[in-house]
Amino acid sequence: MASAAGCNAVKFQKRTIETVYSREELARARESPFGLTNGDLKRGLEFGLYEYHEIDRYCHDKNLTWFASCWDEGSVDFIDQFDLPCFKIASASLTDDNLLRYIACKGKPIILSTGMSTAREVERAVSILDQHDIALMHTCSTYPSRTEELNLRVIATLRDRYGIPVGYSGHEGGILSSIASVALGASIVERHITLDRNMWGSDQAASIEVDELRAMVRGIREIEMALGESTKRLLPSEVPVLEKLRRVGAVVQVAS
Repeated sequence: MASAAGCNAVKFQKRTIETVYSREELARARESPFGLTNGDLKRGLEFGLYEYHEIDRYCHDKNLTWFASCWDEGSVDFIDQFDLPCFKIASASLTDDNLLRYIACKGKPIILSTGMSTAREVERAVSILDQHDIALMHTCSTYPSRTEELNLRVIATLRDRYGIPVGYSGHEGGILSSIASVALGASIVERHITLDRNMWGSDQAASIEVDELRAMVRGIREIEMALGESTKRLLPSEVPVLEKLRRVGAVVQVAS
């Protein structure tokens, strides 16, 4: 679906279940297609080596980049065996100083999401990752996000503050705000996708289906073209219109 829509990359999430969640949390009652506890759900959702080898093979066939958000050090080592181009740090991990340092030691570019975080927390995370190739992702970590919560102007705030690429990770319904983020300077756009929002799953309401994904990619590419360059100049295509409409002998004023 992502490949056919024209996306450049796909991102997954990797957790070591027993490291990320407490024993009590895993034992908590939670009914799902995988069983009756939260642990049954988390273990049922988690991909292992076989699945990631298949992901790696399939993405290679589709000429599609893939990478993952790693929630613990063991997951970092697991994903690193595939020699991917970058690491993603989820918003929930932004304040995990040890994990940030561990990922930084791998020496690869890092994409850092900044949802559910204060400006001071973002500042600390960026300082820990200092001297590394970083891109920040502005996001609102509610699923789905309300339009009035998106605060897309933060994209420019982060870019001006740190002088690094800033993207947008959207969890809102629809695609308009994600397209608008590009006009505001987002250099990466990330969305959750699903084959059908009626399928089982906790984040379906924050995901977009195939037609929306195609429309979003098309809209982003059109915005990219429309943004063009920052230099004001007379375009060759404007010359015939100029010759037809501009008044002959108009006064030219020169400041002295």
